[in-house]
Amino acid sequence: MIELSDDFKQRTQDIKCVIFDVDGVLSDGKLFFDLKGQEYKSFHAQDGQGLKLLQQNDIEVAIISGRSSSIVDRRMKSLGVKHIYQGQENKLAAFNDLLNKLNLNANQVAHVGDDLPDLALMTRTRLAIAVQDANSSILPYCHGQTHRLGGQGAAREVCDTILAIQNKLATSVQLFADA
Repeated sequence: MIELSDDFKQRTQDIKCVIFDVDGVLSDGKLFFDLKGQEYKSFHAQDGQGLKLLQQNDIEVAIISGRSSSIVDRRMKSLGVKHIYQGQENKLAAFNDLLNKLNLNANQVAHVGDDLPDLALMTRTRLAIAVQDANSSILPYCHGQTHRLGGQGAAREVCDTILAIQNKLATSVQLFADA
């Protein structure tokens, strides 16, 4: 789990939405293309379960990515993620639209990123988290860093940490045990 300083715990209490970058966070950042230009990515199943757990606990999940990919759209829709912003050169425009749609303010939002294009959101949200293999330039702006790599369970680590701090993780686990 992410190192839990008092500041990190305090920042996490009122989080109602978590925004994830895709390349380098929900995927390992490697881009594969076949000869016809078809793009392929891999996603970690545990990350997907984490996104579903957040949503089941009334925490909104959003994707704001600089790139566009039909596979990302398909994967997020299969997980029930409704707030999908792709091809966002200016991530702030998507961020502001999301806040308006959800009637939230930046102090109720966390952002998980890995590189410089995420910095604008990381400096505006209440809680900024970097994945383990994030570019070192963004680390001074983050409140926490995962132990797991992007695309290899880092998002699940974030989800579990937020749910644990908000006292929602044990209930979610028990629901699976009772099923």
